[in-house]
This record gives sequence, structure tokens and C-alpha cells, in this order.
Amino acid sequence: MDLSDKVAIVTGSGQGLGLAYAKELARYGAAVVINDVNHEAVDRAVTDVIAAGGRAADVVAPVGDGASARELVAAAVEHFGRLDVMVTNAGILRDKVLWKMTDHDFDAVIDVHVKGTFTCVREAVHRFREQGDGGRIICIGSPAGQRGNFGQTNYSGAKAAIVGMVRTWAMELQRAGITANAVIPVAATAMTETIGFLAPYIASMKNGEPLPEIIRREVGMGAPEDVAGLVAFLASDAAAEITGQAIAIGGDRLGLWSHPTLTVTAFQDGGFSADDIAAQWPTTFADHLESVGEEFPAELVGK
Repeated sequence: MDLSDKVAIVTGSGQGLGLAYAKELARYGAAVVINDVNHEAVDRAVTDVIAAGGRAADVVAPVGDGASARELVAAAVEHFGRLDVMVTNAGILRDKVLWKMTDHDFDAVIDVHVKGTFTCVREAVHRFREQGDGGRIICIGSPAGQRGNFGQTNYSGAKAAIVGMVRTWAMELQRAGITANAVIPVAATAMTETIGFLAPYIASMKNGEPLPEIIRREVGMGAPEDVAGLVAFLASDAAAEITGQAIAIGGDRLGLWSHPTLTVTAFQDGGFSADDIAAQWPTTFADHLESVGEEFPAELVGK
């Protein structure tokens, strides 16, 4: 894998998963623009990348509005002459159950995740189309956006929206040779630490102990570094034909999320009244209802 001719922006890359993505891209030769709202975190990240032999520049700014997106793309062009990869990772949490979630809680998360992804991708695509030789859009989703998660109306909705946008962009950008994919990571982060049965495993991992196989395989969770290889792969020429996908990765597990599809159907001439549906439902649909929320191994959840 050689990314030495690539220039990438990674939003929210001062720490955690974003930093792992930036370091992995740089390890394979890409020049990276590090972005975060924390100046000290950005400085450390840039220093680490350069100390390891990589190339890095910094932009300290919150994502969301178009001005920040333009600043990011301008920095890539100013420092490295072009842009090839946009990784939209920046995100925040404002977790509350529905009846306690305020307008501000909702708007803040949507602004960073959804609008920030939209504006950064839009600006990157302007540059890609100007350059005329394709590009890579890599947006970071979440299992919460695929299946929902208690207390995360805002976050789950935002992550679901990101996958919906990725599918649309894959169609709109295909003729320009620009791919768009969503990475659905599971890693030991601030969010997974809030899941009760996972907290002890994450604490052990921080103390240098390996995660057991059931966590790395069945739960599909590991360190941020376990996720980063997929981002580097999607940024490469090897992934030129992959677009519109939601790809899961974490621990020792890699997989494809299905696109929503009809699972059970019924037909009736003239359509269905409410009474018709009530009669049809128990025999045709009741045994096929989808579950909600993440499903974990019973032996873990039951502890």
C-alpha cells in the first residue's frame, strides 16, 4: 500500500479514532491535514506524525459551517498542492433520553456530524472536480446509526443521515471517479466506555492487557488502531471500484452492513385498508419484525 502521492484531510483528528486514521494514512505515505478544536491536541498530533517521518499540517477549527470546510481544503492545497482524500470524523456527544434532550443538545450534534460532514465533503468535491482525477470521500458512521442506541436520538439520527448521504454521493460522484464510503467503527473510545459491560474490558486494555477473543471477534471491538487500516485502504487506488458502502470494522472483525431492503411483502388487489392490515399482520409480518439496538453476546450482557 503506497499513499505517498495522496493528500488527506482528517477532521477531528487531534485524538482518538481520528488521530489513529491520520497516523495510519501518514504511515503509508500520505500528507495529512490534522484538524481539531483543541490547539494542544492538534500540535501534539502534528508533532507525532512528523516525528514518525510523515508530513502534516494543522487547522484548528470546529467543523460545521462552510468557512471551516474551505479553510481545511485551502490548507491542504497551500501546504501540499492538492487534495485526494476527505475523512469526516469530527463528532461530539450530547446524550440524553428523548424527553430530556434540549434543542441545543440536538442541534449541536447535528451541526457537527451532519452539517460538518456535508460542508467538508462539498468543499472537497469542488477541489476533486477541479483537479479532474477523482478522489476519496470516507465518512465515519456508527452502529448507533445503523440500529439505534438508547439515549442517542441526536447521535443515532446524525450517523444514519451520514450513511444516507454517502449512498447519494456515490451515485452523484461516480462519473467523476470519486468514491464515497462510510466506515462503521467499533473501538475503545469515550462512547464505548459508557456501555456498562464493556467498561471493565476497556479499563484492562488501557492497563496493557489484551482484549479477550469474545470482545475482539463477537463484539468486534478493539483499539482505534484496529480500525485505521480500513481508512488507509479506502484512500488507496486498490479501493477505486468500492463506493456507496457502509463497512464495519473493529477488533478482529471486518464486515459489510446491508443496505435497507424489504424483507417481507404482501400484495392485495386494490391496496390495504387498516382492517386488511390488522388481519394480515399476525400471519405475514409479526414473526419477522426487526430488532433495535446493538446485539451483544448473552454471556457478556448477562454478567
